[in-house]
Amino acid sequence: MSLFYTPDITSDTYTLNEEESKHCVRVLRLSVGSRIQLIDGKGGFYEAKIMDANPKRCTISVVDKKKEFGKSNWYLHIAIAPTKNMDRLEWFVEKATEMGIDEISLLNCHNSERTIVKTERLTKVAVSAIKQSLKAYLPKINEVENFKIFIESTKDFIGTKLIAHCQTPSLPHLKTFYSSAENVLLLIGPEGDFTQDEVKLALINDFKEIGLGTSRLRTETAGIYACAVINGLN
Repeated sequence: MSLFYTPDITSDTYTLNEEESKHCVRVLRLSVGSRIQLIDGKGGFYEAKIMDANPKRCTISVVDKKKEFGKSNWYLHIAIAPTKNMDRLEWFVEKATEMGIDEISLLNCHNSERTIVKTERLTKVAVSAIKQSLKAYLPKINEVENFKIFIESTKDFIGTKLIAHCQTPSLPHLKTFYSSAENVLLLIGPEGDFTQDEVKLALINDFKEIGLGTSRLRTETAGIYACAVINGLN
């Protein structure tokens, strides 16, 4: 059954926007009476039928809805330095969303290769990913923020705070410090890694140092690996 993103749905009758209407009627060739599914990105999962198959303003009627669909009892927040190549950052957002991530923050570190990111594009990637993976929650994607300011903003975070880096050999693995059903905030640095001062600042603010295995991973690969491990442990 075809799935559509409807972030502003508030009633049992709804009109798809022009882009989704065109995809529904002209691309998928759905007609009056056809059943479709909707997600609002806030945990709502709906089943609906088409009432008016207008390719610009397709109107649907909700016949069933579920709240908090697929909600987990833990929260995964990864703060990552944007990669120089935007395709690699988009790949991270896509795959992390498919596996299950709640929030992504973008860090401006000393060794960052990119300091400006259009989060609107990343949000579109995430929307496609939740539709692909049948998820009802759209991850929050935050604008690029200075590393020091971000670290200072995490003082009230309730859960495990971790920083992954390669400066110290044989750091304890991620799974050593993480228990299932725990909220977790994990920092992933740029290709040049975090500086010693950045690691020290994180440790002062109650982050724990962890490693991600014996291989030296690219930024986006480290983010995906961490996301996979935490999802696996849950």
